[in-house]
Amino acid sequence: MSGVGSTNSGPGFAKHPGYRVAIARCPKRVRAMFAGETVVDSTAAVLVLESRHTPVYYFPRADVRMDLLRRTDHDSYCPFKATASYWTMAVGDATAENAVWSYEDPYDEVAGLENMLGFYWDRMDGWWEEDEEIFVHPRDPHVRLDILASRREVVVRLGGREVARSRRARFLFETGLITRYYLPAEDVVMDLLESSDSRTACPYKGTAHYWSARIDGTSYQDVAWSYPDPLEEAVRIKGLLCFYNDKVDEITVDGAPAPVIRSD
Repeated sequence: MSGVGSTNSGPGFAKHPGYRVAIARCPKRVRAMFAGETVVDSTAAVLVLESRHTPVYYFPRADVRMDLLRRTDHDSYCPFKATASYWTMAVGDATAENAVWSYEDPYDEVAGLENMLGFYWDRMDGWWEEDEEIFVHPRDPHVRLDILASRREVVVRLGGREVARSRRARFLFETGLITRYYLPAEDVVMDLLESSDSRTACPYKGTAHYWSARIDGTSYQDVAWSYPDPLEEAVRIKGLLCFYNDKVDEITVDGAPAPVIRSD
């Protein structure tokens, strides 16, 4: 890796010295499907961990179905990685425009990306690590979930009412995020909640189902969520409810206000 002063150095690093683009060899077998075809199958992927971005897999060309790709005129520039070229994927009548890219002449700091291709995750039909399907984006190996039972009293208030009180919460500590408090339904005033159609997906926990509240004629949309069928590493919060701390009046833990971080 060359220094910032080299002739092919990314100019973004000089302006943002704390910016990180780390390239890590991935020992997993990683596959993606599109329109019924396996379009990449690799045990030689690298995982790129970049500031302000979700993790991204890049693959050697030899592991990508290049016969299904058509180079386009599209390109994009990154001051940390250089100029990216793009390909459209075509399988029968199904196409994914500019779904694959490569930094063919990357800056020295990311020289490991040369001859590697990245894919827009959501333009593929499915992704697998070994034989397990994964969702949303690759998981960051530095992110950890600790789910701990606690007898500390958690109280949630909304619309001037107490909507939950529990000494049986599970505290979820996720790297880089605030603590979340998952409560048994028996400790929540479920008569004030109604199931919502909203869904979100998390690569570490699974698919979240949401709950709205109606209190004294006022509706509060998607104030809580639960994971009815979580991924294995999050099974200890299965079926428990968690409230957004910025969408309720307050959450207290042993009488002390929980930190408020906006959810939008």
